[in-house]
Amino acid sequence: MPAGTYTQIVLRERPVADILPDTFEVQTKSLVELKPGPGQALVRVTYLSLDPAMRGWLRDARSYLPPVKIGEVMRASGLGVVVKSGQGSRHRQGDLVLGAFGWTEYAIMNDKALEKIVPPPGSTPLDFLGTLGMPGMTAFFGLNDIGQLKAGETLVVSGAAGAVGSLVCQLGKKAGARVVAIAGSPDKCAWLESELEVDKALNYKSPSFRKDFKESVGYLDVYFDNVGGEILDMALSRLNRNARIVLCGAISAYNTSTPRGLMAYQNLISQRAKIQGFVVFDYASQYARARAEIASGLANGSIKRKFHIIEGLENAPKALPMLFSGGNTGKLVVKVSNEGPQVPSKL
Repeated sequence: MPAGTYTQIVLRERPVADILPDTFEVQTKSLVELKPGPGQALVRVTYLSLDPAMRGWLRDARSYLPPVKIGEVMRASGLGVVVKSGQGSRHRQGDLVLGAFGWTEYAIMNDKALEKIVPPPGSTPLDFLGTLGMPGMTAFFGLNDIGQLKAGETLVVSGAAGAVGSLVCQLGKKAGARVVAIAGSPDKCAWLESELEVDKALNYKSPSFRKDFKESVGYLDVYFDNVGGEILDMALSRLNRNARIVLCGAISAYNTSTPRGLMAYQNLISQRAKIQGFVVFDYASQYARARAEIASGLANGSIKRKFHIIEGLENAPKALPMLFSGGNTGKLVVKVSNEGPQVPSKL
């Protein structure tokens, strides 16, 4: 890349199904143009989070956030370091910050759009993209507020080897539940059983999965759903009375224009069960409480995490589809630059 420039990646066209090589476009911009104004800060991005929700942001459809526009930098949360502050900014050079920078190496951000972070004991800055970030908040409030899990109940978690699912499994065990995890490979299942200590991990790609599901689950009290589709239908057929379905995501349907409809939903009536969706941003005022509880688990080793790190911003478009093919274990992130307050000479 030429000196005095930086890279950003914008949406070129909306994918109909799978994300394709032409979905995004790499652009080179001049660093000289990045001058923070009053109440702003210039941030060098260090890591970016890749999340299943990003596929939904590419659709031109009504949702909890507006769609990413054609020609706009792809939306993403990330970590960064302040390299220059505008007049009156509350942020200082070297501050480690969390923000929605998007797929870019540098970003001008308003103060109110940045959160200065200080990792608690036992954690790292990267945890603010995982267990202490949106995935962690999603797991915590989805399980506790929507799922209302109780000790002695049976919890089933799909997408269990991902960032959200793996924490849900651990929070379920800490709550005293019997936890059955669903993942897509023998290695992932082994990790869930040996490291996260779930009671049983099932490989949904196994020819005997339906039989294994019925035998291992019996009947469930809480199903934390990250995938939708056939597995959600199976869960609906194995409900205890007053069961709760936490509708967190549906990665099996994100890359299709004709998602599979549910067949077993009438069991919600007979079992007096409920299915409920949620958006984690609604709990923003309670993040501090959740972070404190999760951080204590990180500090004493009772909560474990795994990161799948992709090197280089240019590889973000190729990495994003991994979330839908099962190519990652743990939190998928892109390393954009080295951590530390690195100030370009032209700034």
